[in-house]
Amino acid sequence: MPIVRVSLPVPLLQLFDYTSEDATVRDLGRCVRVPFGRGEKSGVIVGLPGASDVDPSRLKPVRHIQREVAPLPADWLELVGFVAHYYHAPLGEVIALALPPGLRRADAVSDRDADPLLALTDEGRAALEADRRASRALSLLGELNVAGVVRRSVARALPSGESVGDALRRGWIAAVKASDPAECRPGGLPELTAEQLAAVDAVTGAPPGFVPWLLHGVTGSGKTEVYLRLAARALQAGRQVLMLVPEIALTPQLESRVAGRFPSANVVSLHSALAEGARSRGFVQALEGHADIVLGTRLSVFAPLPRLGLILVDEEHDASYKQQEGVRYSARDIAVWRARQRAVPVVLGSATPSLESWQHVREGRYRGLRLTARAIASALPTVRRIDTRRLRLDEGLSPALQAAIATRLERGEQSLVFLNRRGYAPVLSCPSCGWVSQCPHCSANLVVHLADRRLRCHHCGCDHGIPPACPVCGNQDIQPFGRGTQRIEARLAELFPAARVLRVDRDSARTRTQWESLLARIAVGDADILVGTQMMAKGHDFPNLTLVGVVGADASLHAADFRAPERLFQQLMQVGGRAGRAHLAGEVLIQTEYPDHPLYRCLVRHDFDAFAASALDERRQAGFPPFTFQAMLRADAPALDDAMAFLAHAKRLAQDAAPEGLRVFDAVPMRLTRLARRERAQLLVEADARSVLQEFVGRWIRMLRGQRVGRELRWQLDIDPLDV
Repeated sequence: MPIVRVSLPVPLLQLFDYTSEDATVRDLGRCVRVPFGRGEKSGVIVGLPGASDVDPSRLKPVRHIQREVAPLPADWLELVGFVAHYYHAPLGEVIALALPPGLRRADAVSDRDADPLLALTDEGRAALEADRRASRALSLLGELNVAGVVRRSVARALPSGESVGDALRRGWIAAVKASDPAECRPGGLPELTAEQLAAVDAVTGAPPGFVPWLLHGVTGSGKTEVYLRLAARALQAGRQVLMLVPEIALTPQLESRVAGRFPSANVVSLHSALAEGARSRGFVQALEGHADIVLGTRLSVFAPLPRLGLILVDEEHDASYKQQEGVRYSARDIAVWRARQRAVPVVLGSATPSLESWQHVREGRYRGLRLTARAIASALPTVRRIDTRRLRLDEGLSPALQAAIATRLERGEQSLVFLNRRGYAPVLSCPSCGWVSQCPHCSANLVVHLADRRLRCHHCGCDHGIPPACPVCGNQDIQPFGRGTQRIEARLAELFPAARVLRVDRDSARTRTQWESLLARIAVGDADILVGTQMMAKGHDFPNLTLVGVVGADASLHAADFRAPERLFQQLMQVGGRAGRAHLAGEVLIQTEYPDHPLYRCLVRHDFDAFAASALDERRQAGFPPFTFQAMLRADAPALDDAMAFLAHAKRLAQDAAPEGLRVFDAVPMRLTRLARRERAQLLVEADARSVLQEFVGRWIRMLRGQRVGRELRWQLDIDPLDV
């Protein structure tokens, strides 16, 4: 009886053998359900060995092989195999992470297009020409007659879009097949700038095969238009396009723009916020070759694409591309590896590239493209520093910032006050006894959310009501200290009572619907002053926004993480880039107690090159990435001593096996030591060569897996960690 080798989502490096009466080579890559222990698990067939190390009489039979959809191709199995090898994770866990839930369970999944193309039928044209009584369905026919062939989602967004179902039932409109996915919507394309045209020509004119490009374009320079032109070239060649964005919040806006540009293309979105059915259906459409463009967050890097011709990574510097739980992979790095694997170009785009990608360009590993001028606005926004050392701030707002906001209100323009801290205040405290609202489960304070009268931990989700008096001494005069977006919002409403103040953070936009509603209000001018966190810092284009005021930026200058200055510079460049993106001049005001800091001086000049060169020189001298390569072993347990003891033992094992050129550091508690009632510590190992690190970690992790540890202790390995 044939033997099938199955990868299962268990924390073990081994694969498992089963028997199957009818398995053939065509079943490689198919999802299966198999007995495991006293229950059942789902996995993927990764091999058909001629024999098993297990006695054949002990092998159990496969219960179900999913043959309703195409098997996962060999290049996809190679992809997840690389991820498992590089990040030292069990193959089964990588596959479980990469597959959508429905496929992972080996359920029947349909690849039916959930958003088909609709067009007028002959009956619809006859109804439109006939002398009929006016109705919404007839109005829809008129709108479709002008719009042409559109996706159902686009038709529903038309003024009479609620009549789509009625028109379908009457046979006035029907689903049609796409003739040319690369066909653009009529009405003409925007004219490219000379730099945009040069970037498109450089990528498309390069010899076929793998070429990594870094598209460094200032905010508002039209990087998205470059992506769309490159995607059009790939679609014209009959290829598929994979486009990654860092956050779900950016997906709807870009999805709408891509679908609007290519109305005949099947654009599939893949991200964790999708319903199970939609995500599984999109994955299968990609697998079957029916998806033309796959657009999504980091998990979409695993979409199987038989006709893959181009990979685009927007905001390549963003930390959201790095998974921080489970298998800690970097979708950006996997995208580059996948482009090499499939011999296709990959374009990494950003206004503030990561220093790793920037160094790759300097070393000649990547090719650089530059967009130095904005596509619509005539100039970049003016950046000014407000020295707050001798100023009396009003809830964090300087007189100069208040005056600038008042000027924009008089001109009918929008302003954004940026503060990367949500809630009303970071902590509630008692001035009498010194009590502070500390989270009972974490090494963090409970944040004051005054609008809800709640204290919340932004790390574990702990939630309490605001006490009427100090829990320790009974003092009723407890006070919030510091400020967050809610407090700034309240003060701005007092200072400018006639203005419409809108707060944009994770509290006001918990769902996609709420987020889209906020974006729509801003776009139509239904807000004068915006108060936002990093959600507002990237990817958004508001033509009437001309002022950005930054509050509380200095804290990142003193952070322990060596990447903190890079992140601060990227964040401020990105949020400042929201100002003056159309024909109105923009201005950025940064409140700081360190106006002469080199980072702020580079910001004033919009000089990313100078900042990057300086930061890289510092890292070279200190021996930090990208000039060294790191792996972080983390452990957590109910007691810190247990985590530290495990890491101390791991250090001894590492030192005994460490090759030349590898450094093992001491175990230390993490900065946020206690999280959700568990104490956390970490151990860093570092090497001057990636190959040395990888070879060592492979041996080290096998030793660690062989150690007996307490039931309550957990440990994880993070290759190329972002938080050190």
